[in-house]
Amino acid sequence: MHALKRLTDITLAAFGLILLAPALGLVALAIWLSTGRPILFRQVRPGYRGRPFCLLKFRTMSGARSADGRLQCDSERLTHGGAFLRRWSIDELPQLWNVLRGEMSLVGPRPLLMEYLEAYTPEQARRHDVKPGMTGWAQVHGRQDLLFSKRLEMDVWYVDHSSYWLDLKLILLTLWRLPSLSGVGARPDLDKTDDLGLFALIRNDVKN
Repeated sequence: MHALKRLTDITLAAFGLILLAPALGLVALAIWLSTGRPILFRQVRPGYRGRPFCLLKFRTMSGARSADGRLQCDSERLTHGGAFLRRWSIDELPQLWNVLRGEMSLVGPRPLLMEYLEAYTPEQARRHDVKPGMTGWAQVHGRQDLLFSKRLEMDVWYVDHSSYWLDLKLILLTLWRLPSLSGVGARPDLDKTDDLGLFALIRNDVKN
């Protein structure tokens, strides 16, 4: 199953990068013209067994700072173009390169933040028993609209029930439901769903 999953990841990620290359180039150009460099947002995230890797996204926020030199809140820095990219999950497409490199899978629990690792219960930490994914069980059932505790519960459910056929089902469901998927916005919206206090761990950090 693992070899077949990896073969599917490589095949679909490579095909996606080739097929989408012109569109990805246009997105990169639009970001460069509107907000400048860097075009890609890079952040260290926990991967399989919690091992760190560099996650890639298209940059969706400006570097606007307040009078005292601090970065403004996420909702203020999210650009109009960035909001569009997030709405359609276009900002996530550079992660096809993470998939091709073997750091991620097409399907699996979404990679969250390194700071969260020490706050997980042993049960919640089992979400790292598989590679993180671009989409997953929680993503097709509410994404960030779900309470954090529910998202982690769904991630562990996926670990316990993962199969090649479930992965194919989740890929198709993601493509089918993409226009109606909600819960993609600036990080302050997570206050409404963070019932575990995880967001407080990074509230004052510079992230994106």
